[in-house]
Amino acid sequence: MFEKILIANRGEIAVRIIRTCKEMGIRTVAVYSEADADSMHVQLADEAICIGRAPANESYLRIDRLVSAAEIADVDAIHPGYGFLSENAHFADVCESCNIRFIGPSSRSMNALLDKAVSRALAKKVGVPTPPGSEGVVENESEALAVAKKIGYPVMIKAVAGGGGRGMRIAHNDISLIKGYHTARSEAEKAFGNSGVYVEKYFENPHHIEIQIIGDSRGNLLHLGERDCSIQRRHQKLIEETPSPLIEHKFKGLRKTMGRAALRLAEAAQYTNAGTVEFIVDDQGNYYFLEVNKRIQVEHPVTEEVTGLDLIKLQILVAMGEPLKMSQGDIHYRGHAIECRINAEDPYDDFRPSPGRIEMYYPPGGHGVRVDSHVYAGYTIPSYYDSMVGKVITVGKDRREALERMNRALGEMLLTGIKTTVPLQQTILQDPDFRRGSYSTGFLEQLMRRGTQ
Repeated sequence: MFEKILIANRGEIAVRIIRTCKEMGIRTVAVYSEADADSMHVQLADEAICIGRAPANESYLRIDRLVSAAEIADVDAIHPGYGFLSENAHFADVCESCNIRFIGPSSRSMNALLDKAVSRALAKKVGVPTPPGSEGVVENESEALAVAKKIGYPVMIKAVAGGGGRGMRIAHNDISLIKGYHTARSEAEKAFGNSGVYVEKYFENPHHIEIQIIGDSRGNLLHLGERDCSIQRRHQKLIEETPSPLIEHKFKGLRKTMGRAALRLAEAAQYTNAGTVEFIVDDQGNYYFLEVNKRIQVEHPVTEEVTGLDLIKLQILVAMGEPLKMSQGDIHYRGHAIECRINAEDPYDDFRPSPGRIEMYYPPGGHGVRVDSHVYAGYTIPSYYDSMVGKVITVGKDRREALERMNRALGEMLLTGIKTTVPLQQTILQDPDFRRGSYSTGFLEQLMRRGTQ
């Protein structure tokens, strides 16, 4: 059993990890930047160490400072959360070389799925469907044009590293392809330090479906069902749910088919710990591999609510060398869960970030409502990091009940002093198409367009 874990992250995920550690009797060490001195994770942890100034590249992205903090605090392991260094194979290697367990996939697994291009090649090798596109990184605009000519427009130029919609551009002709190619490369270099991009067929308004996986160090691998993440703005998720309405009501057999495909890919990468295999699905039930997120996901709570499993606890147990004490047949799904990511943004002003001081804060509660957050009244949201201030998760015996609970929860949530995405999410929840489960990745753009007409 680990006695002490350092959490190499901040915000709600740091609080989430601390909660599970407390239940397991494990002491926690928080690290924080100067901007996060008053953050909730600092107050809840057993110990806290400042690791630098506000910018992430001077604090949360500094491997040397994180490892120094871990050695000073004499921890057994480091949990990286999501974002920051969570998918950095070098960080995992450094931890292991310092005799500190990394609570995530091994560096070997990460390197097998190094970036989107490498993951795509491995998926093709093991027979997991991939969108038509380039074989790997496209080195120049001539190669990009040749690929587009072969597969046909529209195409997507995508950064091989990172995510969150950065380094991605859609092209409908040669002119927009050349412009998008250079823009995507520049954006990817600034965001991820890697300008590599590849080109693949762009599917208009597909469904974004992901499969949660977990594996132990003894070769046991499980999938925990799907999540529908199609409600997005600029390729960033806003609402997630499980089960997916598309799969539940139209293509139920896909759950098993995509689950097996995800496990096939994970087995080929000798995957350990938690991860997510992401797919797009069209209206005919064809599915195509997108990427593997080699970490815990923001939206993991909806999976927890329908399976009854604590994914952070499973991550910790697997990192300790414990085997998964269940088989695929032991995984059962009960009810329906929905998550709304609450961001400090103004959705009616092009999602402009809204950092600042929270004047009043009252989270929703009641039966079937869960709130994962790190904010409180009087807390000042810094401008240096992701704008998410928390997540509201509701669960019901079916989708209708989960929707009604979410509608009620957002209605009673009180958060003043900043702009948030709550008003937009309330509008989405009332939309007839969304309530029917009839939506795709283009839903939000279409909804916003209707609202301005």
